[in-house]
Amino acid sequence: MAVAGMRTKWMAMTASIWIQCTLGGSYTFGIYSAILKSSQSYDQSTLDTVSVFKDIGGNVGVLSGLLYTAATFNRRRRESDGREGRGGPWVVILVGAVLSFTGYFLIWASVTGLIRQPPVPVMCLFMLIAAQSLTFLNTANVVSSLENFADYGGTAVGIMKGFVGLSGAMLIQLYETICPGDPESFILLLAIVPSLLSILVMPLVRIYETSTVDEKKNLDGLSTLSLIIAAYLTITITLKSTLGLPSWANTVTLPVLLVLLASPLLIAVRARRDNIEKPCYSPLVDNVEESLVVVEDKSSNLLQAMRSVDFWLLFLAMVCGMGSGISTINNMRQIGESLRYSIVEINALLSLWNIWNFIGRFGAGYASDALLHKKGWPRPLLMATTLGAMTIGHLIIASGFEGNLYVGSVIVGICYGSQWSLMPTITSELFGVKHMGTIYNTISIASPMGSYIFSVRLIGYIYDKTIIGEGNTCYGPHCFRLSFVIIASVAFLGFLVSCALVFRTKKLYQQIFEKRLHRR
Repeated sequence: MAVAGMRTKWMAMTASIWIQCTLGGSYTFGIYSAILKSSQSYDQSTLDTVSVFKDIGGNVGVLSGLLYTAATFNRRRRESDGREGRGGPWVVILVGAVLSFTGYFLIWASVTGLIRQPPVPVMCLFMLIAAQSLTFLNTANVVSSLENFADYGGTAVGIMKGFVGLSGAMLIQLYETICPGDPESFILLLAIVPSLLSILVMPLVRIYETSTVDEKKNLDGLSTLSLIIAAYLTITITLKSTLGLPSWANTVTLPVLLVLLASPLLIAVRARRDNIEKPCYSPLVDNVEESLVVVEDKSSNLLQAMRSVDFWLLFLAMVCGMGSGISTINNMRQIGESLRYSIVEINALLSLWNIWNFIGRFGAGYASDALLHKKGWPRPLLMATTLGAMTIGHLIIASGFEGNLYVGSVIVGICYGSQWSLMPTITSELFGVKHMGTIYNTISIASPMGSYIFSVRLIGYIYDKTIIGEGNTCYGPHCFRLSFVIIASVAFLGFLVSCALVFRTKKLYQQIFEKRLHRR
C-alpha cells in the first residue's frame, strides 16, 4: 500500500524537483575554477578553453533526447502489447547520474593529485562528461513532467526549469556550510550528492497517463512553495552580501532550506488524498481513444521538425534570446569593473542573477498557461513580449548611467530565464511529446552558439579594440556601449522572429483553447 501511494505523478514531480535542485554544478564553476587553474598550472586562456567544454556539455543534449525517446517508446510499446513495460525516464536519470559522478570525480582526482595531471584535452573531456550529465537529468525531469501535466505544461516546465535556475545558489549554500574555503572538497560533493540523490529517487520518476481533478490547485501549491524558496534564498544572499553574516549562520540557513525543499512531499500527500485519478486526456481532443490517435499523428521526429519553418523560427529566436542573455551574465563582472562597481556590488549582482533567472523561468511558464487557458493567447506571444523587454534591458546596460546594471540585469535576467520554460513547452505543442526530448535539446544548442557569437566574437573583440594605453582593462561606459547596442538589435530581431511565429501558430493555439473551453 505504501509503495502504491508513492506511485503518483505528484511524487514523480517531487522527485524531479529534488534532482533539479542539484544540477547547478556548471553554475558554480567560479568556486573551483581558481584551484583548477593553479593545480593544473593553467593560464587564463587554457582555463577558458576548459570552461567552453562545460558550456557545450551542459547545452548540447541531443543524445539525452534520443535516449529518452528510446526508453519511453519501448516501455509504451510493451505496455500496449499487454506486457510489463520496462525502461522509462529512470534509464535517462541513471545515465546522467553515472556521467555526473564520473566527470566530477575525475576532476577532483586530478586537482588533488590522486591521478597524474591529465593533458588539457583530457581535462576538457572530464568537464564535458560532468556537464553533459545535466542534459540527461534535465531532459528526463522536464519531459516527463510535461507529459504528466499536459494541460498545465507551461507551469510544470516552469517549476522544473525554475529549480535548475536556483540550484547554483543552493549548492553554494551547501559549499559555505560543509566545506567553506575548500573548493577541492566541493568538487567531490558535486560528484557524490547529485548522483546519489538521483539514483535514490529515480524509481519515482515515471510517466502516469492519468489526469486528476485538482491539478491546478496542487500545481499552484508547488508554485507558491517555489516562490517561498526563491524569496528565502534572495534574503539569505542579500544579508550575506551586505551584512557579512558569521560562518555559524550557515548551519542555520542550510537546514531551513532543506526543510523547505522537503515540503513538496506535503503537496504530493495532499494530492494523493484529495484527488481521484481518471483516464488522461489531450488538450486537443475530448476522449482517450481520439487523444491517442492525435498525439501519435501530430508527433514529429527531429528530421521532420527540421523541415518545418516553425522549427527554424523558434531556433533563431532562441539564438537571439538565449545567446544575448547568456552573453550578458558571462560579462557581468567585466561590465561592473568598467563602471567601477565595488566587488561587493558585483558579487551581489551575480548572486541575484540566479533569482531573476528563476523568476523568468517560473513566471513565464505560469503566465503562459494562464493566458492560454483564459484568453487563448498563443504561447509565442509571451516569448515575443519578453524578447522585446530584453531589448530595452540591453539598451539600459549600454547607456552606462549610474545604477544601470541593477535595472538592466533584472530585466535581462528575467527575460532570459523565461526562454528556458517557454521554448520546451512551445516545442511540445508544435511537434508533439514523442520526440520532444530530442527536438528541444537540439534547439537548446542555440544557447552555446549564441554565447560564442555574441560573447567571444562580438563583446570580447570590441572590448579588446576599445582598450586604450597599457593594461588589459577598460574603464568607462564606452567599453561595452557599442557591444550592447548591437546585442539589443539582436534581441529585437528575436522579437520580430517571435512575432512571425505568433501569426503562424495562431490557429493551432485557437484550437487548443477551444478544446479546453469545450471540455469545461
